[in-house]
Amino acid sequence: MAQIVFLGTAGSAAVASKNIRSSGGIILKIDDSLQFHLDPGPGALQKARECNINPNHTTAVLVTHNHINHCNDLNLVIEAMTHSGLERRGVILGSKSVLQPVDGGHPFITRYHQNLVERIIPLEKNHKIAIESVEIQTIPVEHADPTAIGFKLICPHFTVGYPGDTIFTPQLAESLKGTDVLILNVPYPGKRGQGLNLDSDAAIKIINHIKPRLVIITHFGLEMLKADPMFEARTIQQATGVQTIAASDGLTISPTGYGNYHSPIKGF
Repeated sequence: MAQIVFLGTAGSAAVASKNIRSSGGIILKIDDSLQFHLDPGPGALQKARECNINPNHTTAVLVTHNHINHCNDLNLVIEAMTHSGLERRGVILGSKSVLQPVDGGHPFITRYHQNLVERIIPLEKNHKIAIESVEIQTIPVEHADPTAIGFKLICPHFTVGYPGDTIFTPQLAESLKGTDVLILNVPYPGKRGQGLNLDSDAAIKIINHIKPRLVIITHFGLEMLKADPMFEARTIQQATGVQTIAASDGLTISPTGYGNYHSPIKGF
């Protein structure tokens, strides 16, 4: 059975550091044989335990960019995935800034942890790679990390789009066409977007362009939490006609049964 599990929904350092919400990333499980961990931020393993996710079952870790709330626990997740190197396994996919030195910076993955996994694949925009039955396409995004990428996971029975942190661009919207379940990081409500991030108005533009079957908004900043993500989700749904859910920490949803979801961990 396929599942998407939200190990955290914090969308800013303020939300994560005040422990208002977690930022452990997103788990995608496919037919009990594949498990992907997207953007393992702080608290990834703790929330995985609370959600009954076994990190040793992880097939691949996918990281969109080098900000702490997206990659802080990457090395720790590798330790858990490989039993501290007793099993050399797993694939790490990510932006160049996470996996390689870029412009004098250092990668977030250590040399030691690079040697624990089977493969490490730095990716650029508009690349494709297959892991067993899943085709993974990187999508173009614009964020503070110039090497940032988004992911589109084409699974046997559904397609999940996850741009990560970005602003709206026509290229982004076009690259997400064909998505069934769209996961959008929306830190800001209404038209109050700041910097290189989405607000609800930008989310509506993307959704209207691609018309997915289900939208899940997550990665909330303080302004979004004050405005109430559930209210913003209803506003987005009314504007697009597409079922839209505001994620909470621990939300579990079946990507093939869009009405079947529950939140085992109490949210904000």
